[in-house]
Amino acid sequence: MMIRRRWCLCVAGLLVGQLVSLGSAGAARGHPVGLGEVLSTSDGGQIFGWDINENGSDGVLSTSTTVDQGYRVSMETFDQSTAKITRTFKRYTGTRHSYLVDGIFAGDMGLVTHYVTPDGTIYPKRRYELMNPVTAQRFSGSWTPPIRNFDVVQNAENQSTSTSVVYGIELKHQDDPALVVSDLAADTSRLIPLDPNTYGVGHAQVAQDTATNRAVLAASGGAVGGPPPINALVNLSTGHVTEWNGLNNGPYGSGYVNGLAVDSGTGIACTTTELNAQVELYDLAKKTGIAVQLPGTGDADQLNSGGAVASDPIHHLFLVSDPVYAPTGGGAIVVYDEQGGLVEAITGFHFGGFAQSPTRVAVNPELRMGWVDGPGINQLQQFFY
Repeated sequence: MMIRRRWCLCVAGLLVGQLVSLGSAGAARGHPVGLGEVLSTSDGGQIFGWDINENGSDGVLSTSTTVDQGYRVSMETFDQSTAKITRTFKRYTGTRHSYLVDGIFAGDMGLVTHYVTPDGTIYPKRRYELMNPVTAQRFSGSWTPPIRNFDVVQNAENQSTSTSVVYGIELKHQDDPALVVSDLAADTSRLIPLDPNTYGVGHAQVAQDTATNRAVLAASGGAVGGPPPINALVNLSTGHVTEWNGLNNGPYGSGYVNGLAVDSGTGIACTTTELNAQVELYDLAKKTGIAVQLPGTGDADQLNSGGAVASDPIHHLFLVSDPVYAPTGGGAIVVYDEQGGLVEAITGFHFGGFAQSPTRVAVNPELRMGWVDGPGINQLQQFFY
């Protein structure tokens, strides 16, 4: 682990242009490594939730803007290749309806939280709409969680199998955390309760290992000098949870886990942690890991820590968002191989504001194309790696 960290720090001493050139030969379809087009919402509304079809060319987002009458909201689909909105639907102005895209799942199935606020209250009820497929550019049905008043917080990225996983809370049960395992198309699901002392909202990240039919969790209380993060494997058939300690390097420890992604083909997980500007790579079968330092940082550089992570399971890469990339002070996507080797750093991003971490990094591996929040709150940034 120490050898790996020293190697990464040496690479961090290179010029930024050299960092980009390390992986430039990998760009596909004639696109150079770097930023691509910027997509803007059709109504100028702020984006609240989005995702792309990693096996196709479509994507979906939801918007909301404050107006005199309450909110102006809409659902919008877009084309990844042109970075253009293809259709706007479910337009609404008022205080009753709003939408949030939770994610795209296998078969181009979109899941959207539909918030409905009854008259005389400010507390919305949640309905779950399906887009089957997203390319239909409309709601096609609904999804029923296994319990009432379940709030989806995060989806585990998986567009390859019909077994989907979402992480959320039971709103009328002390906000206890749980996983829901679901076949969205068949509208079947089951609940796996989680320990609220470990996996409460704001403390946990979720991913999915489809090869072993397990969810992967990484959680931390975030305390300075606190205990190590908890990594967990959750058997999606039995609900059994296996836990082990994650890495906790640096004088202040790791802090919160900011991002998590898994390559199911190799059984490697990647996390980013808040207090030490490190990227951790874990072998899920062996429950062992290594850590590498983000370029130009030390293990106490909280400001330069990474955020959301995406996995490219075709080329076996992890793409790490770095809101304040130390060599430039701006946003970057830093690409690693699964041994912790630095492939490239793509600079010039603005993830919606200074030091603002993106909500999602999404990749289309066949095209070596990615998408991320920004530069404005009503925009998404295309890039190539």
